[in-house]
Amino acid sequence: MTTGPKVRQFEEEFRTFVGAPNALALNSCTAALHLALVAMNLEPGDEVITTPLTFCATINAIVHAGGVPVLADVDADGNLDPAGVADALSPRTRVVLPVHFAGLPCDMQAIWAIARRHGLRVIEDAAHAMPASFRGVRIGGQSPWGESDAVAFSFYATKCLTTGEGGMLTTPNASVHSRCKSLSLHGISADAWMRYADTRRWFYEVRECGFKCNMSDIQAAIGIHQLHRQIDFCEQRAAIAARYTDAFSRFDDVIVPRSPVDRSHAWHLYVLRLRRENLPEARDAFLNTLHREGVGASVHFIPIPLHPFYSGRFPLAAWPCARAFYESALSLPIYPGMTERQLDVVISTVERAITSVRLPLFAVAGR
Repeated sequence: MTTGPKVRQFEEEFRTFVGAPNALALNSCTAALHLALVAMNLEPGDEVITTPLTFCATINAIVHAGGVPVLADVDADGNLDPAGVADALSPRTRVVLPVHFAGLPCDMQAIWAIARRHGLRVIEDAAHAMPASFRGVRIGGQSPWGESDAVAFSFYATKCLTTGEGGMLTTPNASVHSRCKSLSLHGISADAWMRYADTRRWFYEVRECGFKCNMSDIQAAIGIHQLHRQIDFCEQRAAIAARYTDAFSRFDDVIVPRSPVDRSHAWHLYVLRLRRENLPEARDAFLNTLHREGVGASVHFIPIPLHPFYSGRFPLAAWPCARAFYESALSLPIYPGMTERQLDVVISTVERAITSVRLPLFAVAGR
């Protein structure tokens, strides 16, 4: 029922699939980020550079681990901009935490280069990035161009691989893996358990104040079968994305997502952006039009500085690209099993919205 042989099987198969030396199954991606940050031994005042265009879990994990989140702006794809990372560096910077937005990997080679020059640790938030790759190597795997200290994956219900709730932490570092494994089970030392297994089966040692982050065998059993279908799932998502891009590329009013040749996109999200002069009103009107027609579009993400808890810490004006991205972006339905009829409905509805919303909005803008 709880952590057992299915979890161990899932960890081994996932580790092999992405090409990682070590994998640890957990109850969420948030837990994976938190444990990885704790394993970096952050001290009070230590800074972690990340993106403002992410779900709050990324920032919350930094705060809970005792770090100070520092936001750097994003590039045209919504990913952490390496130039922004360089500008955000300070003597207190200890970690860079890129988020692979929508399933498109960040420019990891540039980020690794910055980390090497300044002696920084790198933790990747790969919640969207299963099974994306950078320069032919799956995210989480060992790359000849550099490596991160840890990579955190999400298996939440909407993700490309789901266990309902769940996550995975991969790392090339055996000591990071061992410590995170201990921290995930209350700080109990696995070494002590094994050392006395034959003579004192009841014995265990709590080495530090840990947490409760383990995955159950029930979740892992689902994950194993989901893992076996990842290539097929990804191909289905990519085919849907290609249909969207082909349909919407002919409109000057929208910007379709790109997929650079050195990266493979997981297509967790398909984010369409509007070219409008009265954003975000135009985006919101566009979304309302889709919703009235029964198309469940959404927005990813509300930038961190716009949330009440964080608004006083981060002046949004410092990240103009993230704000512009947010105000123009909307995410269209994309998931394995989406039928041709459903896809046709989404495409035709978006095309009608582009046409019907265009003229009154340009008129408001003074055109």
